[in-house]
Amino acid sequence: MEKIERRRFLKMGLYSSVGVLVGSFYAFGNDAKNNEILKKDDLLQYDWGFIVDTTRCIGCGSCVRACKKENDVPDTFYRTWVERYEIDKNEKVRVDSPNGSLESFRQESVPADVVKAFFVPKLCNHCYNSACTQVCPVGATFHSPDGVVLIDKEHCIGCGYCVQACPYGCRYINHEKGTADKCTLCYHRIHKGEVPACVNACPRNARVFGNLKDPKSKIRKILHERRYGLLKPELGTNPKCYYIGLDLEVK
Repeated sequence: MEKIERRRFLKMGLYSSVGVLVGSFYAFGNDAKNNEILKKDDLLQYDWGFIVDTTRCIGCGSCVRACKKENDVPDTFYRTWVERYEIDKNEKVRVDSPNGSLESFRQESVPADVVKAFFVPKLCNHCYNSACTQVCPVGATFHSPDGVVLIDKEHCIGCGYCVQACPYGCRYINHEKGTADKCTLCYHRIHKGEVPACVNACPRNARVFGNLKDPKSKIRKILHERRYGLLKPELGTNPKCYYIGLDLEVK
């Protein structure tokens, strides 16, 4: 498996023939560091993870708009989106996400029977035991050395197996290109020392990105200090998107 993953990296042009990364690559969390990464062994020092703080999300859709613009996501598809949860006095749960919250939530008032309402951003969980990588018949979906689930567009055949296998509904087929697509944690931005576009755009700091292998990183400190939950932990995918304030009604 290690040889396959490295070969994919070579074909993606992230490494030269001598195993050196093309261009500058700076490692960072939310607290940027100027450590240039040149070799695969350097990448292995990083394991990128993500935190979503639902207690801070206001459903403004800034993250969705930023992602759309940054990654040229086609209409009607989303790499990240925001869901609105409304729970009435009978404990009935209503969930909606009009246009992925691209234009935020326009509802002027909360229905009278609603006793609780909140927003939950969603994106690829970049699971350690990802179902998508297991079902891909050509090995186009793979784990990068620094822990990001990526898609080799040159080898993807657009069969849709990964879309069906993902339990979080975060993948789609880009029909213009004929390949699968999803959140990559803005991998191209990481190479330039920038945080993912959605993290940069959030006005409430509801999204945190960083290196899980660094005990001094912001993401590690938050996970140590706050209680967090995972989406569908019973499936054993071991996701790396951690939710602060995750309600039991969220699936």
